[in-house]
Amino acid sequence: MCGTCGCAEGGRGPGPVRSAEELRRRIPVEREILAANAGRAEALRERLAREGVEGIGLLGAPGSGKTALLEAVLPRLGGGDAVVEGDCATERDAHRIRVLGIPAAQVETGSLCHLDAELVERALAGLDLGGCRRLWVENVGNLVCPAPFDCGERRRILVLSTAEGEEKPEKYPAAVAACDLVVLSKVDLEEVLGFDRERFEASLRRVRPDVPLLPVSARSGAGLSELRRWVLAGGAG
Repeated sequence: MCGTCGCAEGGRGPGPVRSAEELRRRIPVEREILAANAGRAEALRERLAREGVEGIGLLGAPGSGKTALLEAVLPRLGGGDAVVEGDCATERDAHRIRVLGIPAAQVETGSLCHLDAELVERALAGLDLGGCRRLWVENVGNLVCPAPFDCGERRRILVLSTAEGEEKPEKYPAAVAACDLVVLSKVDLEEVLGFDRERFEASLRRVRPDVPLLPVSARSGAGLSELRRWVLAGGAG
């Protein structure tokens, strides 16, 4: 998690572990960090619920297609959406959402490799949630650190792309365990990449036998109607 991955360079983590003794001292600190974030996230979730807003998180590696998925599905939802974008630098993803006429706040995390509840809270200060029904939180591209950090979402989508290979679920089980839906993105590239979907599904089922899997292509539109139904079936609260 964050304490061992270099986030400390940004001043929000305790730094890399250099010995077994340091690891033993670190574990209670990391548990305290997660517990504090969990409390803040629950308060944020309750606040959003009072306002009739459902938080939906997006996790995935860099280039998995998270923003492209938002660009494809948001116009199909009929309005009522706002987005918090997390990236180490630039406002490019937030700009991509804003040109659709959808409110978006960018969080530039610097060397911090994930969002947390406090960062999402701060981002909401720049968003008007009046009339909003869904707050999307697109996390920093990373399959490790975002998994244990609750950001106040009610549901989470994990985006894994065909370009990443078939064994990602078993390589990153914490990300799979933290989600409510797995989207297999870029399925229009399956043939050219030689992607073996049966092998991918077997890898996923060894980690989470029951998690829903939805193959999607933001480019061709495949699976977007099913994703729309999944989103609209959730509701706030």
